[in-house]
Amino acid sequence: MSTNRVALYLQDAHDIREGMKLAQYAEQKGFEAVWQAESRLVRDAIVPMAAFAAVTERIKVGSGVINNWTRNIGLLAATFLTLDDLAPNRIICGIGAWWDPLAANVGITRHKPLLAMQETVEVMRRLLRLEKVTFEGEFHHVKGIELDVVHGRREPRHVPIMIGATGPKMMELTGEIADGVVLNYCVDPAYNHEALEQLKIGAARVGRTLDDIDRPQLIVCSVHNDKAQALDGARGLLTQYMAQQPHIAKASGVSDEVVKKIQNILGWPATKEQIKEAMPLVPDELIQRITASGTPEEVKAKVRQYVNNGCTCPILYPLGDPYLMIEVFSEGYI
Repeated sequence: MSTNRVALYLQDAHDIREGMKLAQYAEQKGFEAVWQAESRLVRDAIVPMAAFAAVTERIKVGSGVINNWTRNIGLLAATFLTLDDLAPNRIICGIGAWWDPLAANVGITRHKPLLAMQETVEVMRRLLRLEKVTFEGEFHHVKGIELDVVHGRREPRHVPIMIGATGPKMMELTGEIADGVVLNYCVDPAYNHEALEQLKIGAARVGRTLDDIDRPQLIVCSVHNDKAQALDGARGLLTQYMAQQPHIAKASGVSDEVVKKIQNILGWPATKEQIKEAMPLVPDELIQRITASGTPEEVKAKVRQYVNNGCTCPILYPLGDPYLMIEVFSEGYI
């Protein structure tokens, strides 16, 4: 078994019970972690995380990523303490600043995202250390609260907090305050160079180096022995993300013109018919540049590019046959 670090990413394409089987298979094949998405209003991350943790023994289970706006800070800390009760020392909290228009559409006005994230991480970390916390910030106001562990492990919990940063300022903050970064998907491997420089700037503020910051990275992976089928497997996803998450499109180097054309076709939420209509606007070149799509050897080669550019653990998002993808990466990629 290779020592290459690799993880599985699940969103909403699979039934949760199927996801449980995939988590077990990934564990069997030596994967380090399984991460559950929480992005659109489709599937909450916490319930699947608990399900995956309950049917595995060694694999880590992460949120990839929840947001820091919609859960009260006390509930957020209690949730991850509960998950850690279920799978001690196997839980990872991936957390991000969310995005519009979804946040605005559910009544959340995002402002000062850096300060909001900084307060969230500080208070949550103190609560998970089982401290009694009083904190009067702009976003969090708590008075003498602590996690009330009456029955169970009354000891500090080791839950790494990883920020899903995309923009430069959030990347700097991540280097300063987080245990690691969840680098985004749908980006060219060259994106990592600038991201790592920003992480270094933040880390230096508190006497840390890049080596102190774990850097797992989401990577869309569409693998098939037929390259054309592999590319088509990724095209639908990219079509949807270019329209609904324009910050990712910007980081990917996609032109505003292409994004606007796709947005004019897709509604909210996008229908399958709309996605199919817009798919021809996503060229093969873009798919190959910002995803790992192709034959088994081609996807391994692409993943190596991300790793060579600073990713410490690929988090592979399977499009197509997830069991084939897990099998392909079970022997590593270097």
